[in-house]
Amino acid sequence: MIPKSFIQDLLNRLDIVDVVERYVPLKKAGANFVACCPFHNEKSPSFTVSQTKQFYHCFGCGVHGTAIGFVMEHLGLGFVEAVEELAQSVGMDVPHEHAAAGEFRHKVAPDLYEVMQVAARYYCGQLKLSRRAIDYLEHRGLSGAIAAKFGIGYAPDAWQNLAAAFPDYRHSALEETGLVINGDDDKRYDRFRDRIMFPIINVRGQVIGFGGRVLDKGEPKYLNSPETPLFEKGRELYGLFQAQKSIRGGQRVLVVEGYMDVVALAQHGVEYAVATLGTATTSHHIQKLLRLAEQIVFCFDGDKAGQKAAWRALENALPYLQDGKRINFLFLPTEHDPDSFVREFGKAVFEQRVAEAMPLSGYLLREICGGLDLRTQEGRNQLIQRAKPLLSAIASPVAGLLLRKEVATLSGVSQAELEALYEIAPLARTPRPSLKKAARAAFPVHRLLLQCLLAHPESGRAMPDGWREDGDDAEAVMAVLAVLREADFAITSPALAQTFQGTIHARAIAAAQAEML
Repeated sequence: MIPKSFIQDLLNRLDIVDVVERYVPLKKAGANFVACCPFHNEKSPSFTVSQTKQFYHCFGCGVHGTAIGFVMEHLGLGFVEAVEELAQSVGMDVPHEHAAAGEFRHKVAPDLYEVMQVAARYYCGQLKLSRRAIDYLEHRGLSGAIAAKFGIGYAPDAWQNLAAAFPDYRHSALEETGLVINGDDDKRYDRFRDRIMFPIINVRGQVIGFGGRVLDKGEPKYLNSPETPLFEKGRELYGLFQAQKSIRGGQRVLVVEGYMDVVALAQHGVEYAVATLGTATTSHHIQKLLRLAEQIVFCFDGDKAGQKAAWRALENALPYLQDGKRINFLFLPTEHDPDSFVREFGKAVFEQRVAEAMPLSGYLLREICGGLDLRTQEGRNQLIQRAKPLLSAIASPVAGLLLRKEVATLSGVSQAELEALYEIAPLARTPRPSLKKAARAAFPVHRLLLQCLLAHPESGRAMPDGWREDGDDAEAVMAVLAVLREADFAITSPALAQTFQGTIHARAIAAAQAEML
């Protein structure tokens, strides 16, 4: 964990206008800055950045946050990654308190990134010298321009190629980054030999690993970098760096299985595809992609392996479903993968398939109903049992409700009976507002109080105890007061707002701050 005091120090060092302008051109408008929102398509600017209050807010789509929140949303980073990115930009080292058991976090030495960049340049240079490697890529329908865009290279068929790129071939950084292997006899040799090399690039544009593909029929067909201080395969996605702009523009991301799928699709103008790195789709992948796009389309081969990968993706996606976000599944004919399909049928046919991809709900119901005779009590019983762990995992209130309704109908029970079996509390009905509450809403004292606390956190310690009111603003006020009173340092306004990002009070705080612009 990162100390809260460091988060405050970091936000104090940052100017949100400088941070946002690295990615979005801003225009001065009175006391604030405006732009067309980078998180949704619009023609008139509704995205506002306040330099004095150090937050951004879009009056079109409602996104809101601090400099940390902006980097998380725009680059698709997790909180820790965003903090590390911003800290590096202002020359601060991120301290980490004791991490949870098993958590994979490393402090990365800057020279490891440089080592990977040197290796990437070396492999690119070797590609130009290998007629055989060039012929292979041309045979796969790839141009020199697309190879350059993805930084594709070639590792020659020799044991110590990298000695030509690194004068000190025994340097520990080569082993630490997974570029070389030390044998039992202490002889060092290159991990990648006689392979087309695909650099794995993080969203900051840094090379963190490689994937190597054999040119002939050797095994393994694909060889990835091992996990290193730079590279965690369960968190990274191949092609995301190159696809970011297209993903944001179309609000859709296509997840495929291989490097060649991503590159071949980009060659044909489908520039919003990414691939997992020799692992099943993880919860980290799904969270990252849902921060970037409104829709994820998983595209898998139609064989058993593809079906298995799709089901694993569905299971991992259920806890992160969000109302307003879509997840779909596209299964290609068994004789095709995305690479071969787009080469044979072209972009238009492929994108038509993407547009018609099966919704998550349809795929889930198809699979859990498979092989069951729903005309029988036994079949309906099995359906209820199969559906229980899946429906219980769904976070989205609307998606969960609609799926429970469908399963209840298919099972011949009422929705209330199904929810009782699953021990799921039904959605509470929203009561009709009373005249008393309506009158109270006309004088938004709690909204004003919340705005006062957000603008002047030091005033929180002087607030009296002993009052309790209902409503989102009142609950947010109480939560803010609790944070201010428990803190062992004076919290600033940006740090206070950041504390509530991603919490149940984030919406109320965003609304209160938006009115202050």
